[in-house]
Amino acid sequence: MNAELLPRPLGEAADEAIAELRGIFGTRISFAETVCEQHSGLEGHHQGAWPEAVVYAETTQDVAKLAAWCHQRRIPLIAHGAGTSLEGNLAAVRGGIALDLSAMANIVEVNADSLFCTVEAGVTREALNQELRHSGLFFPIDPGANATLGGMSATRASGTNAVRYGTMRNNVLSLKVVLADGTIIDTGTRAPKSSAGYDLTALFVGSEGTLGIITEVTVRLHGLPDMVVAGTCAFESLEGAVRAVIAGLQCGIPFARIELLDSRQIAACNAYSGLDLVELPTLFFEFHGTQQSISEQVELFKAIGEEHGVSSLDVADRAEDRSKLWKARHTAYFATKAMVPNAKMWSTDVCVPIGKLAESILETQADLARLGVLATIVGHVGDGNYHVLFPIDEADPEAFGKARTVNDRMVERAIALGGTCTGEHGIGLGKRTALVLEHGSAAVSLMASIKKVMDPHSVLNPGKIFPD
Repeated sequence: MNAELLPRPLGEAADEAIAELRGIFGTRISFAETVCEQHSGLEGHHQGAWPEAVVYAETTQDVAKLAAWCHQRRIPLIAHGAGTSLEGNLAAVRGGIALDLSAMANIVEVNADSLFCTVEAGVTREALNQELRHSGLFFPIDPGANATLGGMSATRASGTNAVRYGTMRNNVLSLKVVLADGTIIDTGTRAPKSSAGYDLTALFVGSEGTLGIITEVTVRLHGLPDMVVAGTCAFESLEGAVRAVIAGLQCGIPFARIELLDSRQIAACNAYSGLDLVELPTLFFEFHGTQQSISEQVELFKAIGEEHGVSSLDVADRAEDRSKLWKARHTAYFATKAMVPNAKMWSTDVCVPIGKLAESILETQADLARLGVLATIVGHVGDGNYHVLFPIDEADPEAFGKARTVNDRMVERAIALGGTCTGEHGIGLGKRTALVLEHGSAAVSLMASIKKVMDPHSVLNPGKIFPD
């Protein structure tokens, strides 16, 4: 690319331009080191990179003004939500400005009759469901962190409910997006389906802030079930656990959640969350429905489990027991981190066709054993997505290299099995090379062409997704 078109650090902007920026945002811009460090994308194993300033937006118009300013002056601009991304998605690798959207936390509209709501990008999933608690509706997508809906849309996030309710891709109806030059667009309508033109919503969901900045999200809502039952079932083998889930899906069991934790992850959760589970490959499950339908589903799944080596099956009827169970699942990252004092965490994920899941996990476990790498495995077994969590001892000079070897083999294996290098975390910095391996150079070149048309100066989250 022509050097004149490349983004440049904020420090190269003229003094009068900085003064202009201060004039627009006043006290809502900070150059403080501590603030910049907080917006450097330090979560996970990637080296954080500080922005040179942080701007706090309160409206879509704020975002549009800043985008236009950065576009005109070729200054990098990185949208920042809750900051929970794990693949270096938020690192300001070329300096510039971090745009903090956390103050954009208004719930714009809840339409119970049409089963949708519109929220600003800074609304978190927990805040939304707290607002919906008396409506009989809920928003089901639940990544482990209390992420914002803007960030969840930008990374095409998922969670434990995906087997029944889908991912962000399936639940976003429309977006309000600020383009690189400050233009504001709406990508869709409130209708549950449309065949009008290109699907711009799908283009921006998963774009990681590289094509535009999401400021509002309209999502589908779902009815709260009459009854919820959760539980655990331990298996003699990991393959047996996966085969039981496949058989259950083939029989039409409508799992609401079905999660797989390997024996090492169970041990970590026992220690961290005060559980007392047998340390075997274990499924955490949940069913939604009526009392009769759930009873039938539990009995059917129990029978299927017995055919695949189930060791024990326990049902949690009480809300507090279910809450403890799912809290333990959602804190698996921290349970693993607690295994090694002062560990630096690396969480990676892939997704494969569910029929290939056991093969993929077992071969990854073999790699871990062969290299002597400590890690846990947890997966959304209902849709073939699993995570490997590495608690890395930074005092061990070989630890990162061994973890990277496992990660690289895991990614290559997933793609060879017809899967993807990431089911949830996104490409960010960490999987740019894998993007080419998965899609091929022609497809990635097309993606880069779209980026160039929409962001010709590459100011929006530069350095992400595409290989250098």
